[in-house]
Amino acid sequence: MSNRFYSPDDQRAARVRDLFASIACRYDLLNDLMSLGFHRRWKQRLVALAGSPHDALDLCCGTGDIAQHLHGRVVGVDFTEQMLRVAATRSTPACWIQADALRLPFSANSFAVVTVGYGLRNLADLEAGLREIHRVLRPGGKLLSLDFGKPESPLWRQLYFAHLRFWLPILSYVFIGAADAYGYILASLQAYPTQRGVKELMKQCGFTECGFEEFCAGAMAINFGKKLD
Repeated sequence: MSNRFYSPDDQRAARVRDLFASIACRYDLLNDLMSLGFHRRWKQRLVALAGSPHDALDLCCGTGDIAQHLHGRVVGVDFTEQMLRVAATRSTPACWIQADALRLPFSANSFAVVTVGYGLRNLADLEAGLREIHRVLRPGGKLLSLDFGKPESPLWRQLYFAHLRFWLPILSYVFIGAADAYGYILASLQAYPTQRGVKELMKQCGFTECGFEEFCAGAMAINFGKKLD
């Protein structure tokens, strides 16, 4: 499925930045509309799994709706300036930093938890991103990533993809005048290994106790894993 915001080549990062810059002001509203508000519950579960760490990194933090609920010292990182502007309006003591997830400006063993909400799927190099997360986690630290999944049921997968292919672009067109903005989701999802593939790739990158929790019969999932003590 072609989409002007999705490119599998070296233009991918630039196009993703353009996408999120264009939707930053209405990102939270669109998430509520396209998920009927359920994304809030999934993010609450992500925060609950994070526990109460001394410090946490919310990677690809977007508008900061996950970071604002994390405990301890919280750093939110995103590479889109417009998203960080929205995040900075939140009443939270988090520190907001513009940076590339593949080249984080932190020393090794810096964080007890790294959370990612709908971000791994957008990385130009998923394996490199996972290795960079592993580097900045402290021994025993946790990675938690919420993202779109692929249901195992062929019928449900077909219905789910139809929803992504037709309904989300309509919402995107109505509210921001650009159907391609949320048509990007299906294009990016088709190339993304989703919950099962991410679990195996996390193992290859040195994570242990890897697994995932599914929601909506596999349409959404939280992947998790630990850095060895």
